[in-house]
Amino acid sequence: MFSASPTSRNELFYSRPRYGVLATWFSMAVAAVTMIVCGPSLSARAAAPAQRVVRYRDFGAKGDGKTDDLEAFVAAHTFANQHGLAVKADDDATYYMGGKKRTVVIQTDTDFGTAAFIIDDTHLQDRGAPTFLVSSRLEPFKLAGVSSLKRNQEKIDVSLPGTCLVTVTNSHVRRYIRFGANRNNGSPQTDVFLVDKDGTVDRDTPIIWDFDRITAITAHPINESTLTITGGRFTTIANAAESKYTYYSRGIAIRRSHVVVDGLEHHVTGEGDQGAPYGGFVNIGDCCYVTVQNTILTGRKTYRTIGSAGVPVSMGSYDISLNRALNVSFVNCSQTNDINDGRYWGIIGSNYCKNLVFDNCTFSRFDAHMGVANATIRNSTLGHQGINAIGSGIFIVENTTIHGRHLISLRSDYGSTWQGEFVIRNCVFVPAGGRPTSASLIGGSYSGQHDFGYTCYMPERITIDTLRIDDSNHPANYQGPAIFANFNSRLTDDSYVEDFPYVRTKKVILENVTTASGKALRVSDNPFMFKDVQVTTK
Repeated sequence: MFSASPTSRNELFYSRPRYGVLATWFSMAVAAVTMIVCGPSLSARAAAPAQRVVRYRDFGAKGDGKTDDLEAFVAAHTFANQHGLAVKADDDATYYMGGKKRTVVIQTDTDFGTAAFIIDDTHLQDRGAPTFLVSSRLEPFKLAGVSSLKRNQEKIDVSLPGTCLVTVTNSHVRRYIRFGANRNNGSPQTDVFLVDKDGTVDRDTPIIWDFDRITAITAHPINESTLTITGGRFTTIANAAESKYTYYSRGIAIRRSHVVVDGLEHHVTGEGDQGAPYGGFVNIGDCCYVTVQNTILTGRKTYRTIGSAGVPVSMGSYDISLNRALNVSFVNCSQTNDINDGRYWGIIGSNYCKNLVFDNCTFSRFDAHMGVANATIRNSTLGHQGINAIGSGIFIVENTTIHGRHLISLRSDYGSTWQGEFVIRNCVFVPAGGRPTSASLIGGSYSGQHDFGYTCYMPERITIDTLRIDDSNHPANYQGPAIFANFNSRLTDDSYVEDFPYVRTKKVILENVTTASGKALRVSDNPFMFKDVQVTTK
């Protein structure tokens, strides 16, 4: 098995032979005198084996809100990482971090407490360097001997030192070939899943693609212990760079499995007429079993630029970003700005993830770009950008209020695809800010003329049990809500040919669906497209 951490200095001290104790205490006394005369040097601190908590002030941090304390943070955490010690901030301090190209590496429990942290992004040496990096001592390694994989394969022929998160790529196959104003030529076929020491693939993180060829495969060992990051009141002074796709990565990057972030706050100030987008203050990737709880984040101001198709587009800028991450939960989280204020972009974006959970969250949206396998939203409220997703597996939404154009929007730029099932229970849908000219539960668009790199599906089965549609503030010409939006206005008879046929929903089960307007729920404004869908009302 892997060693979770090197032996701490406390363990070394108490395991020494008895005759060494006097020498140890003598060295501590010398260290104490040295600290009084010369200040808290690193050698003096290293001579204090009974120390259990590392504090930033011991490494020169001023905490006055003006002095750049970044180097002190680096030194404190370097020492803590070497000796397996926790780190504690001073609760009454205000720490300032400027634009140096330095990253604070966190490998032990850290309590930011009620301390304030100012992250100044106005003059940076490297916009791609995270401020904090939560990392593992367990190094990833290339996985030899695996040349191919099959969808839903249950076991691979490997022997591992312990459970690992495996990322795999076939660069010769392109998926997620984006359509629209930000069109591109797709991304290499990628998957991420869990494998135990005997090579058995975790059933909850199945392999979702066939890999006839593998160009890269990496195993990331899973930490058995949980690392906890607590508290902290962070404020980002936003950049004022040109509004184009030059993403800033400043924040807390989590690249270790089994991490809990509890009680963090992140605020943003200084957003002006222009600014480059952010890739997530909390940025979680290449890891699993991460929980963010009791945390307050901030939606970023929406800026516009010119997309790849040569037309203006709104840029996505996130406070939460997830990439190649499994089993990630957000519990009892919210954001500082109004979730229905359209000036601010949706707070979260994700790619290549599995088993994402929102529980008791109030956010402007949920969003899965390049696929999510299995997601759950419960006891939550989602704002003006609602639920946007493509992916596979089971998507459960329960005890939740959803604002937006649709109850669930299947992203048209990635083929409006969901290969699996939707389950919606005990929810409220408030369409288009409460004044809909039209309202549909499942939104999307699909022409059948673009190759996204995969067959596109609508959810095979949709179950809706107890849904209240709050369309009370509707105009006079409102026809009532529909189950499906008009995904293709040109597909009105059999003469229309899809070069890349869309696999449409087979069955919808409705129970206790009511509307504030009193209007009946229809199938779609395009009845021909959905003529073969079986709708059952209980």
